[in-house]
Amino acid sequence: MIPQILFFDIDGTMLSTGGAGQKAMELALVEEFRIDFPFEGVLTAGRTDCGISDEIFQRYQLDDSPGQRTRFMNSYLERLPDCLAGSSGEILPGVRELLDRLVNHEHCVLSLLTGNYVEGAWIKLRHFKLDHYFQFGGFGDDHAHRDDVARLALANAALHLKQPVDGRQTWVIGDTPADIQCARAINARAVAVATGMYSSSQLKPHSPDHLFDDLSATNDVYELLAGIRTPGFTAVDVVRAESV
Repeated sequence: MIPQILFFDIDGTMLSTGGAGQKAMELALVEEFRIDFPFEGVLTAGRTDCGISDEIFQRYQLDDSPGQRTRFMNSYLERLPDCLAGSSGEILPGVRELLDRLVNHEHCVLSLLTGNYVEGAWIKLRHFKLDHYFQFGGFGDDHAHRDDVARLALANAALHLKQPVDGRQTWVIGDTPADIQCARAINARAVAVATGMYSSSQLKPHSPDHLFDDLSATNDVYELLAGIRTPGFTAVDVVRAESV
């Protein structure tokens, strides 16, 4: 049986950091680069850390050299654990239960598709004790556009499995229009979940394959992602979900 590769976004999909990620970036910019109110007017949802850095460096006319980029990234990563420890973040409804079931399914492979820097992603996942579910993925260190992160995630899946991977055997689970778009870029199916800053009504016009209020209907979501069909259940007829 062809494995189903499940690419999970992190922020807004599996967990909420309570604003810890943005706070850590803000502290890095204020304390290291002496920039006041650095995120005023900057949209972060669905974007990559590389893309956010592009905007910040351009907006404030910072020296856009590899050394300064690394300085910013390291300053952010140094502050992230303390910001997480002091935040009101949480694992979102149904996530741990869903991962527990999927990780034990012999034909499901769990992976990441996130805009986070790779080390930032692992810091967040370790903080919430979700890191053991994942081994690889696509990250936002070098790509400003999420579509490119999706292509990287697909390539890394092929390397991990030591076999070609077709996007049609993959799912992207995320909370923003950018997650839906990047799924289309690799011919994956898109599962949108309205647990981030976008509501179901805002996500629906972007035409995800399936749209959930959250992931708390664990059994139904599991059956969808694992390719299981039971009597009376269809892919779009799920509890607490809006069919599209």
